[in-house]
Amino acid sequence: MLANFEELQKLGKNNMDLAMKSFGAMSKGWQAIAAEMAEYSKKNFERGTAAMETLMVAKSLEKALEVQGDYVKSSYEGFVVEATKIGELCTDLAKETCRPFENAVGKTAAKI
Repeated sequence: MLANFEELQKLGKNNMDLAMKSFGAMSKGWQAIAAEMAEYSKKNFERGTAAMETLMVAKSLEKALEVQGDYVKSSYEGFVVEATKIGELCTDLAKETCRPFENAVGKTAAKI
């Protein structure tokens, strides 16, 4: 009976350690995503402000349309690049969050 209790206690400790490692990885992943989004927002705001300033001093309608077209094109390209980065960070987050449990599942499956 005592051996079973000790095994149960050890299992509980191991599961808590795995959960804490997973939580730590999740926390780091979300921090990286938040930092990337903040940086993108800052850059996007600066680009928008610069485009608006250039648009306000445009001497002709053609120049204004050119500035606006360039801004839209660069914004779209920037968004695609950023979406790719965020997608990669989310994939890394999922992998790192599940990694602590991979060994535990493998060990359990080997026992069965």
